[in-house]
Amino acid sequence: MSNHPIHTDKAPAALGPYSQAISANFAFKGTVLFCSGQIGLDPATGNMREGFEAQVDQAFANMKAVIEAAGGNFGGVVKLTLFLTDLSNFATVNAKMEALFAKPYPARSTVGVASLPKGALFEVEAIVTV
Repeated sequence: MSNHPIHTDKAPAALGPYSQAISANFAFKGTVLFCSGQIGLDPATGNMREGFEAQVDQAFANMKAVIEAAGGNFGGVVKLTLFLTDLSNFATVNAKMEALFAKPYPARSTVGVASLPKGALFEVEAIVTV
């Protein structure tokens, strides 16, 4: 499988570590994994991590664990959807994503929401090729 970033000047350029779109070509019979949203719950304690950055780190760690359980890795992520209760934290998430993902960055949508389960401040869901 190879991922190819899609870019056109006829749409706004990406404003952070994401691609306008990713085209995934399968050279073999592969799997597409649709990951449910992950929040900043520590799986060892069942408690929500304290603070926005800690919740982002934990949510991505939880997502990584799910992807790895399916035999994949972050390199196969083709689409992320991010949910933030406070869009002023957008730059913080961009910095975290730059540290976690390599170019070409996955396609991404970011949605401001009023609330999330368990009082979470951040949630992430993914579509992954395995």
